[in-house]
Amino acid sequence: MGLNRREFLKAAGAATLFTIVPRWVLGGPKHIAPSDQLTKGIIGVGGIGRSSYHFTSDARCRLVAVCDVDRNHLDSAVALGQQKFGQKLQAYHNYRDLIHDPNVDIVHIATPPHWHGIMAVEAARAGKDIWCEKPMTRTIGEGKRVVEAVRQNGRIFRLNTWFRFKDTFYGLGTTVQPLKKLIDSGLLGWPLKVTISGATGFTWKFFWVGKEHLAPQPVPEALDYDLWLGPAPYKPYNAHRTHQTFRGYWDYDGGGLTDMGQHYMDPVQYLLGKDGTSPVKIEVDAPQQHPDAVGIWRKITYTYDDGCQIVLEGEGFESEGKVPYIEGPEGKVYKGFECTIPDIMNKLAEMPDPEPQNTDFLDCVRTRERFTLDEAKGHRSSTLVNLGACALRLNRTLHFDPESQLFIGDDAANRLIDQPMRAPWKI
Repeated sequence: MGLNRREFLKAAGAATLFTIVPRWVLGGPKHIAPSDQLTKGIIGVGGIGRSSYHFTSDARCRLVAVCDVDRNHLDSAVALGQQKFGQKLQAYHNYRDLIHDPNVDIVHIATPPHWHGIMAVEAARAGKDIWCEKPMTRTIGEGKRVVEAVRQNGRIFRLNTWFRFKDTFYGLGTTVQPLKKLIDSGLLGWPLKVTISGATGFTWKFFWVGKEHLAPQPVPEALDYDLWLGPAPYKPYNAHRTHQTFRGYWDYDGGGLTDMGQHYMDPVQYLLGKDGTSPVKIEVDAPQQHPDAVGIWRKITYTYDDGCQIVLEGEGFESEGKVPYIEGPEGKVYKGFECTIPDIMNKLAEMPDPEPQNTDFLDCVRTRERFTLDEAKGHRSSTLVNLGACALRLNRTLHFDPESQLFIGDDAANRLIDQPMRAPWKI
């Protein structure tokens, strides 16, 4: 991790150290030696990569580099770095230059999802640790390649959705820990059905859909559109394909399903104990999807081999009555952790807490212990949203083998697992 940089720092005198390290790094109870301070670079600084949550630099990890194919985004990020940190960030146009920068320890991938797989694999092979935005990958096959590359190269990976281990879970008025205790206790019975409905806020980004028959437009002078497309099929430029509205096109993402879907379903995967497997049946209730533009849908139902289900409710369910979030043969849980089992909180207080999780990514980078939402678990929850996307695009029920990670007896569906990339891009 940045050995060239650290060797330089050790060789340099103390006076040199004080000239290159901001004053806020030195001193204070949380002081970390400059030679041990981690560094990061962000690829994609047009939206979430430039947000206050991610565009940070502190004593534990210093932001040193940014990359974007849009010159306006890149210039804004450099200016923001100067304003916030009093620091000149290294600016790159091509992501490979950032990945191979010896001063970068951690690569944060905040691009559209059609780039996630390629960039994560190349970062792993370059010896970098990886922080990746959701969905982890646009296809199931790309996710498999990321898992392989991270494992083969001994890297630390974090998928950036955190509701399985902290913060109030969407619409439920609680973190996942009490829900996990309740499910593990068996008090609700088995199998369970989890319904993710408008009552929990899932439809917040539901209408992130594409537009059909887009008219070609001139490419902005500041945007390298060919590099923005990268492995995606060539389509004439239209502003609605890029930046904030790219999620509405199958070539780059899968609308609100794949964006918010992984946020909502990853904690459910953890709650149900499904981190190492996938559903065996995916059913959709939806109009036929356009081959280019993502459309709306009504319901997606995932069924596991033990009968557990995850149900996503979309259009047409927003105004329906009270819906249980989790239900089993012996009880139900509603929004606000309202449970049909009497005296549930006192009963849970007598039960053991869930197993502790490694939720500090920077500590994991230092200790080389796997982060709780690592490449394998992230791939399984990314597979959930990609299974739904495959079923929507084909508009039929699909059967899936969690072991081989292939669809059963369905060549058309399997072609969506490993989709061709535009030359010369490949994993």
